[in-house]
Amino acid sequence: MQVNGVERPRLEEMRIRSLGVIEDAVVELSPGFTVVTGETGAGKTMVVTSLGLLLGGKADPALVRNGAERAVVEGRVADADGSPAARRAVEAGAELDDGALLISRTVSAEGRSRAHVGGRSVPLGLLSSLGEDLIAVHGQTDQQRLLQPARQRGALDRYAGDPVALPLAEYQTAFRRLRDVTGQLDELTTRARERAQEADLLRFGLDEVAAAEPLAGEDLELAAESERLGHADALSSAANQAHAALAGEPADPDAMDAGTLLAQARRAMESVRGHDPRLAALADRLGEVGYLLGDIAGDLAGYADDLDADPARLAAVEERRAVLAHLVRKYATSGPEGGLAEVLDWAEAAAERLTELDGDDDTIGALEEEQEALRGIVSALAAQLTEARRTAADDFAKAVTAELTELAMPHARVSFGITPAADFGPYGVDEVEVLLAPHPGAPPRPIAKGASGGELSRVMLAVEVVFAGADPVPTYLFDEVDAGVGGKAAVEVGRRLARLARTSQVIVVTHLPQVAAFADRHLVVEKTVDGTVTRSGVTTLSDVERVRELSRMLAGLEDSELGRAHAEELLEAARSSARD
Repeated sequence: MQVNGVERPRLEEMRIRSLGVIEDAVVELSPGFTVVTGETGAGKTMVVTSLGLLLGGKADPALVRNGAERAVVEGRVADADGSPAARRAVEAGAELDDGALLISRTVSAEGRSRAHVGGRSVPLGLLSSLGEDLIAVHGQTDQQRLLQPARQRGALDRYAGDPVALPLAEYQTAFRRLRDVTGQLDELTTRARERAQEADLLRFGLDEVAAAEPLAGEDLELAAESERLGHADALSSAANQAHAALAGEPADPDAMDAGTLLAQARRAMESVRGHDPRLAALADRLGEVGYLLGDIAGDLAGYADDLDADPARLAAVEERRAVLAHLVRKYATSGPEGGLAEVLDWAEAAAERLTELDGDDDTIGALEEEQEALRGIVSALAAQLTEARRTAADDFAKAVTAELTELAMPHARVSFGITPAADFGPYGVDEVEVLLAPHPGAPPRPIAKGASGGELSRVMLAVEVVFAGADPVPTYLFDEVDAGVGGKAAVEVGRRLARLARTSQVIVVTHLPQVAAFADRHLVVEKTVDGTVTRSGVTTLSDVERVRELSRMLAGLEDSELGRAHAEELLEAARSSARD
């Protein structure tokens, strides 16, 4: 079905197997107005039940036909490509079949339920989501979309159009920012004590580190110095012994040393070096060793002279190391193994965090100013929304009331209750509810409480007819919408259903011929002699068969001449109405 040149999805076909009295049946639906009729108990309500299962409704194992292992309902939604329902399904992994969306629901006799969309197993919640996008169900026992206050507010907003949509977009932008700012303020203010405690701990730690004045690498240098000072005597003795071995001992001129031996070796080679280049090279290497030996001997003498076994310095080093070790234990992230480098890293990070905490007061002040300004903006836009909704509500209510007059509720009055909520919300500050006064003197009450089952169905029909151009739901199912209605009012119900079918797919289960006469396709549900409904038990009627069915509905007799004449008259009146 096209609306404003755009294809809208529609339920093209359902197959029902082993559900209630239905053994196996195929229900082919018109893009416009499809009516389902049949004798009482023939299984008409199973059509509604089947749709409910496809929409994620509760699965009752008692629905499974006796002797069957499971009941299966399959639906084909045509022209689904690009629709919100198709996008949801594809996101869940479903695949479209030539632009159509295939949905199935299986209920076992043990109560287990399975759902499949586009060939993929999906949770039942997805069926419910798809149902919200595809079908609005109106029946005396079904949940009504527009009975939910949020749906009623959404319906009114879409009916109002730009006068609500434009300020609502501005309001929602400001509201989201207000919510974010309020959240930041709440976090900052509720955690004020924790932040103060954190800041105190950081200041204490930073003061402790600053008092010690540690330097990068200082702990490693002190460890080396401590090791040297703790073994000063042994180091000095070793250096002196090594020096004597290399350079000789002044107190014992006859003692042999490495320097003297090396000099003797050089003199022995110098006298003959000219005879063989290889020996000359070795003599040169001995000369290099002699120079190196002299340097080492001098360095050893200097090392021994400089080495100071100072107990006071050793005590000072150990005391400093203890101070640094205390800092490492407290502030190094990996403990004693982390060393002084991690203490210095902690101090740098702590200083940055302390600056951030100290700046929270300024941040709180700025956020409070922004919050106050945003509240003013949100409040002004909310007031604009309320005014626009009240204006639209008056027009909407008058149109619905006028429809009810033609639907055998001439004294009913519909109005909107628009009251302020406790606080701002995503859609303003309005709580919107449709109210009904069914007769003069009756106080307006919410439609769920102020109307009987039959009246509620007619109110829903009137709302849908008025709202048809704005509601995005492409398919409507009305179950016994004509309850308690007859005569001229029944004709008006049929006429309005036909009007709704100009922009949406409409499926109606009815017992009234005045309503059935307006349908584009007429399905009849018939049992076989053994009480089952087979594939051929849901039949699309021809024009001749349709006259017979309407005659049966009118007079209880299919071949009554008077009933057939009345049926033909109803059909002609419906066709004339459609041409107007």
